[in-house]
Amino acid sequence: MLAFREELDVLKFLCKDLWGAVFQKQMDSLRTNHQGTYILQDSSFPLLVHVGSGLQYLEEAPKFLAFTCGLLRGTLSTLGIKSLVSASVAALPACKFQVVIERS
Repeated sequence: MLAFREELDVLKFLCKDLWGAVFQKQMDSLRTNHQGTYILQDSSFPLLVHVGSGLQYLEEAPKFLAFTCGLLRGTLSTLGIKSLVSASVAALPACKFQVVIERS
């Protein structure tokens, strides 16, 4: 069983170990405001690498991120952390996932 001391350790696990197991690469960046909001950035997200680069493809990109948002939220839930996870794409194939921890 995995044991994490702090919430940040869980997010580091997602960025390194989970991402590596699922996508064969680590997340490029993890930032936090130290108040329960985390931004995970992947500059070359594997599910978007093969999508075209025009604006029409940018509009379709969120469809490729729904599964991954669920994967992140489900993993956090399994580890006892309730969260809201959303994704955004400004330029293909990069994307950002925002994780907001729900405080009870």
